[in-house]
Amino acid sequence: MGTVLVTGASGLVGTAAVERFLADGWSVVALSRRRPEVDNATPFRHIAVDLRDGESCRAALADVGDVTHIVYAAVYEKDGLVQGDRDQMNTNLVMLQNLLESLRPSTELAHLSLMQGTKAYGAHLHDIRVPARERHQRDNHENFYWLQEDYVRHRAAQHGWTFTIFRPQLIVGPNYGVVMNLPPVIGVYAAICREEGRAFGFPGGAPFVWEAADARLVASALAWAARAPQAAGETFNLTNGEVFEWRELWPVMSDVLGVSPGPDSPLSLAAFLPQMGDVWSRIVDRFQLRPIPMMDILGQSHYYADRCFAYGSQGARSSRFVSTVKVKQAGFADTWDTEASFVHWLEVLIDRRVLPPPA
Repeated sequence: MGTVLVTGASGLVGTAAVERFLADGWSVVALSRRRPEVDNATPFRHIAVDLRDGESCRAALADVGDVTHIVYAAVYEKDGLVQGDRDQMNTNLVMLQNLLESLRPSTELAHLSLMQGTKAYGAHLHDIRVPARERHQRDNHENFYWLQEDYVRHRAAQHGWTFTIFRPQLIVGPNYGVVMNLPPVIGVYAAICREEGRAFGFPGGAPFVWEAADARLVASALAWAARAPQAAGETFNLTNGEVFEWRELWPVMSDVLGVSPGPDSPLSLAAFLPQMGDVWSRIVDRFQLRPIPMMDILGQSHYYADRCFAYGSQGARSSRFVSTVKVKQAGFADTWDTEASFVHWLEVLIDRRVLPPPA
């Protein structure tokens, strides 16, 4: 084993990666502004740093030691998850550059894993091919993915290390206060519905079938790629290995959260939830939850929820399926039950006293 440096360590992928690499016996250095909340008791080093600040990066990494692997899971998003913003794209490139250029010249890096997603296929802009495959031509739109990927390819060739790019669908985990994670949003909405005597109806729009990836599956793929020669220089889609539809998940999540399901209740969570801070404060007091303000739980994920639930859509939404044949043929074949995944992470948030108990 070696030493893995995990950036964005308090986020969905980062925290799961810290957990997995610790479990596998690696030395872990976690970079993030907040210390990641992990269940593994194995010691790891946490460095609080803002990757946007090159000087801070150089100071923070001056004595980091011999890093052999990097999991790059940091991302910069603007309020409202604004798409295609040049400043947002350049900032994400600068963050990656600051990290790699702050490593000691003597660092013998072996491998870097870089995170992308289905925006690589233009899923946020237009219908995509079904299924989307890694071998398809790069989608012609501006995206920080391409800036980072081109930089990584150039630097890897220059310095002799390898890389792997991952494109998971809808990652699911326990992290709150992040830009794209739904269990905390769903849990907060359910608690408010119960407090206000509302039925817990699905707040989205037109039905559609989708795929997800449990954060633990993504972390397992990262650990696999760190040591698998067949992952070097490759791009892989990742999913749990099955499809799902929100309305089928809703009753199951209702049971876990202790609320009554109801008929569809179209509602913009991005608009509704920020108005309910006082209601959330009452819930925190009543159940003696951790004193976390509601907006600190949501992060930017309430905007993400509206998109994921297709709020405001009338007609059928186009399918967004990706092929995972390539990663399976390369040797990574883990799967997760999506229903069990959502249930598990909601229960974790309840156990951690972020969400109220079901009764």
